[in-house]
Amino acid sequence: MADRGGGSEDAEDSATLISLHEVRRENRELPVSFNRRELDQILRLYGRMVAANEWRDYAIDHLSDRAVFSVFRRASETPLFRIVKNPALARKQGAYSVVAPTGLILKRGHDLGKVLTVFDSKLRLVGA
Repeated sequence: MADRGGGSEDAEDSATLISLHEVRRENRELPVSFNRRELDQILRLYGRMVAANEWRDYAIDHLSDRAVFSVFRRASETPLFRIVKNPALARKQGAYSVVAPTGLILKRGHDLGKVLTVFDSKLRLVGA
């Protein structure tokens, strides 16, 4: 707590006490989202894949613990791939990952641009 007053006990001169526990709890309640730079990288890749007639639809989910960009061949299907941002893993394996429909993590890392390079090679969905 900081003392801003000159020693007087007036309500106007006294400092305001802010509980860090409450501030952190309020920040945790905000959903995780992609920032403008991340969305730019993802949508640039999406546009390239739509032009190649690989992808046709997408969905963005902002959850309390992660943000997910899902891509679809058709809107009625399960996602072909999911691009996930999980800040809890930022110091461990990396906050970004590309996940296949089976749940297999194709690539994970700290830099979104490097993680998205997994789509530079020709990935095909193998039918079961």
